[in-house]
Amino acid sequence: MLELFKLLGNKRLFILLIGLILFVAVMGFTLGPRAGLSWPEKFIKDTVGFVQSVFYKPARAVAGFFEDISNLRSLQEENKELKIMMAHYSREMPKINALQTQVESLQNDLKFTEAQKNSNKFDLAIVDVVSVNNDPANRTLVINRGSNDKIRKGLTVISDKGMVGIVSEVSNFTSTVKLLTSMDSRDITSPGIAATAVGKENTSFGIIEDYDQQTGTFLMTKINQNDPLAKGDQIVTSGAGGAFPKNLPIGTVVSRQPGNGLTATATIKPAASFENWKSLFVVITWEVPK
Repeated sequence: MLELFKLLGNKRLFILLIGLILFVAVMGFTLGPRAGLSWPEKFIKDTVGFVQSVFYKPARAVAGFFEDISNLRSLQEENKELKIMMAHYSREMPKINALQTQVESLQNDLKFTEAQKNSNKFDLAIVDVVSVNNDPANRTLVINRGSNDKIRKGLTVISDKGMVGIVSEVSNFTSTVKLLTSMDSRDITSPGIAATAVGKENTSFGIIEDYDQQTGTFLMTKINQNDPLAKGDQIVTSGAGGAFPKNLPIGTVVSRQPGNGLTATATIKPAASFENWKSLFVVITWEVPK
């Protein structure tokens, strides 16, 4: 009997040591410098994302049911507007196709590189929101698409109104999106967004790099004093630097303030509402070959 206890004790000690070694190995691999997530992290994120979707989607469905009932009255008016928009779209399509053919011809004549030709081309992949993290310091959400669906780190995520966030982590079947409401110029990992005003693309430029949690607005900086940017202007991505596609809606100028003498700043009301999402779109841009 004593030998049996010793044997069991040795087995437990052996299993404990093996577990400890595996734990240290995984932690070392996870904490070390790397370009993406390790496979244990991807597995955990995909598993957690699936479990969250089981609870999140039904809850959103119930909330959406009552919301849809309250919106039934506006559906008829919206359908009329959509029919008008489709009529305008059908009328303008021949002009758009002709212009596209002309642009492609000019690009070939000017010997544009493939990267230049594809810099403004993108596809939209519709995704479902699995869960939302409402931590004010690090607002993120999880979507139900990952690397298996050509989602990659750094892609832009938008709603039907405007920019929402940037893909920050990717696993096989889910991805984490860092919301623009987490933007902070003091954070070196927070990217600035090169922006311009609609109709003033050649004369207006600034950087969106901060979000004010109290006022719910963006701060646009590095605006030249001679810049014609004014209250009411529609702000979109400029495409400068290649980090974000051109002409993605960001918001509307609420006010413009003097800066440090050389530049000015502007307060931007976001186009997106940052709440009550069911589905979003990932902007899949052309990937430069390595």
